[in-house]
Amino acid sequence: MTSLRDAHVIITGGSEGIGRATAAAAIARGARVSLIARRADALRAAATELGPSCDWATADVADRDAVGGAVDELVQRSGPCDVMVANAGYALPGRFWELPPDEFRAEMEVNFLGAVHAVAAVIDGMRQRRRGHLCFVSSTAGLLGVYGYTAYSPTKFALRGLAEALRSEVAPDRIRVSVVYPPDTDTPGFALENEVKPPETAAISATVKPVQADRVAAAIVRGVERNRITITADPLTATLARAAGLLGPVLRRTMDRQVRSAQRGS
Repeated sequence: MTSLRDAHVIITGGSEGIGRATAAAAIARGARVSLIARRADALRAAATELGPSCDWATADVADRDAVGGAVDELVQRSGPCDVMVANAGYALPGRFWELPPDEFRAEMEVNFLGAVHAVAAVIDGMRQRRRGHLCFVSSTAGLLGVYGYTAYSPTKFALRGLAEALRSEVAPDRIRVSVVYPPDTDTPGFALENEVKPPETAAISATVKPVQADRVAAAIVRGVERNRITITADPLTATLARAAGLLGPVLRRTMDRQVRSAQRGS
């Protein structure tokens, strides 16, 4: 077990949604929390709501130097980072041929390289202290490719590969690594996705009720405390994570039927 009491937890994408909920859950366990996001107004509002145990700094996670500077600033004020939650990310749903040409690069820079930059900012200190926890927020779409997420799913698959490779590299330094696979989650970002989803993607999403961000946050905190490598917040994703190789073909056939049904109805 790893205690979060008095731990310094840094969360990227922390101004809303899963990041903000995770901050609240970590503070409830006695942690000091620092948030990183682009918008100062949203960060300020989140920190005001979360109370004196919350600090913040602005940075675009796609900018490695900016992330490094933000982390240095937060470490100076609140001490070394004990847990880094690389949560920042977004999705623009759409069919491959309908997405803007630069969208694939943009999502990779935020969702994948943003996590790389977050880790790069804290890993030297963790290795020197021989302790720490790196937590990557992937997605159910990082276990199974989903219609309409040709730009998003690869970024979340990439996080899984990064985490699995990194885990073995940092194990001698007693640094833990976790990957979180949230399902559809009721957040502001998810609401924006719903405005532009292709009908086929909307049909697939409609088969599962979105979970609340607080539920994902509770799973993250519990998983970090228990040093879980794989963290899930719903039974379907938990089963898929345990048996992706076996269930993947079955779920793909199910989604294919949902896509054909949606296409016939449009």
